[in-house]
Amino acid sequence: MQRVSSAVHRQRKPRDTLPFKIVSVQSAVGMAAALVALLAIDQQAAFSAFSGALVSVIPCFYFAWQFSRVYSARAAQGSVGTLYRAEAGKFGLTVALFAIVFALVPPSNPASFFCAYVATSLAHWLAPWLLRGLVGRRI
Repeated sequence: MQRVSSAVHRQRKPRDTLPFKIVSVQSAVGMAAALVALLAIDQQAAFSAFSGALVSVIPCFYFAWQFSRVYSARAAQGSVGTLYRAEAGKFGLTVALFAIVFALVPPSNPASFFCAYVATSLAHWLAPWLLRGLVGRRI
């Protein structure tokens, strides 16, 4: 019999999963968008960009949190249903955050808001490609 290394049996921490790394990349892009808006335009545009980034990051963090609960579980049957619920929750959170931002704190610079939202969302889509060196290793 072959001996299995202890690294295989080591429990992964939820923050070590790929979704949390993707959210980290997404957060960095959102902060960069807010900084660019601050330097290029003004404080109100930076706040709008920050709001747009948060509207994208918070739902993704929720999904990553839900994914880490499923990822650590052993039962595969409940995993798919939980992931669908997590994705539905992510979508619902996105809609709710858009409504909250536009109702309570209307962005003074909508272009900055939407540019930061789109850039942060694109970072979420492109993060697995950007982190491809980590995919082959222990994530």
